[in-house]
Amino acid sequence: MVRIVDARIEAWPLAKPFVISRGAKTEARVVVVEVADDAGHVGRGEAVPYARYGETPEDAVAVLQHLAATMPTLASDAGVSPGPFTQTICADLPPGAARNALDCALWDLAAKRSGVRAHVLAGVDVLAPVVTCYTLSLDTPDAMARAARDAAGLPLLKLKLGGGPDDAQRLRAVRAARPDARLVADANEAWGEHEIVELVAVAAEAGFELIEQPLPAGADASLADFAHAVPICADESCHLAADLPAIAGRYEAINIKLDKAGGLTHALDLAKAARTAGLHIMVGSMVATSLAVAPALILAQGADWVDLDGPLLVARDRPGGIVIRNGVIEPPRPELWG
Repeated sequence: MVRIVDARIEAWPLAKPFVISRGAKTEARVVVVEVADDAGHVGRGEAVPYARYGETPEDAVAVLQHLAATMPTLASDAGVSPGPFTQTICADLPPGAARNALDCALWDLAAKRSGVRAHVLAGVDVLAPVVTCYTLSLDTPDAMARAARDAAGLPLLKLKLGGGPDDAQRLRAVRAARPDARLVADANEAWGEHEIVELVAVAAEAGFELIEQPLPAGADASLADFAHAVPICADESCHLAADLPAIAGRYEAINIKLDKAGGLTHALDLAKAARTAGLHIMVGSMVATSLAVAPALILAQGADWVDLDGPLLVARDRPGGIVIRNGVIEPPRPELWG
């Protein structure tokens, strides 16, 4: 028998405030789910409810606790392939953090029960180390340039932008501070149609590889009206494989996040569909601990960009957390997840 044994909120202080165009945070509030079987195997999953999508940690935990109360036994057999198994159990949950936490916990449980690593169950024979972005919070151009210099040794930087004339200065200042670095930018829907053509040109001039979600989701049709000197990546505009037709001709890449897709199972489906559609892939996550990042490393294999720097942003990580050296993420240990 498989059942939910715990669903809780945890708060993890950040090493320094994390600032984007929508606001700032000083801690990561995450939802953790534990599932267990009668043999004593326990699987864990972590997710981050996101206010942008109308989610709160309290609501996510309430959904999971209601599921535990109304379905005290989720299934009698978790020995089948974890993808179809989790789809069956999570069928009534919408995409989002609650489903992600439960889905990842069930993948972890399947690995613990079978003795086979989760990445192998997902069809990935070997997990290789990957280079992750390191995020520079939104600040003045000079402050972001200093932060970029302080991140010497980290090869891939991601700038948070906020719209307005300072963004061009931010792009140029960080490039001047780190001529050696690979750079991507994330506007978090903050740009307007009146400024996007100029800012894309500045990003191209500064040698940026990617611009993430410059226009608000649902107001991005104009992206099809001009050639992108820098590839543009959909984040808020694409959550699931079903969203891909709507972004065709507007974006060259998508950012796949487990919290948006509602778990590893649906994220794997999205990655396959995106590759078929000829899109590049970034694998990202919200600000969280290594437990949230670990499942995403399966998706990160072969991704064009990886943005899984949560363990670098928290003031302290979980015991046995993922090791990141010089921007390179090592595969998780089985004791952590999978």
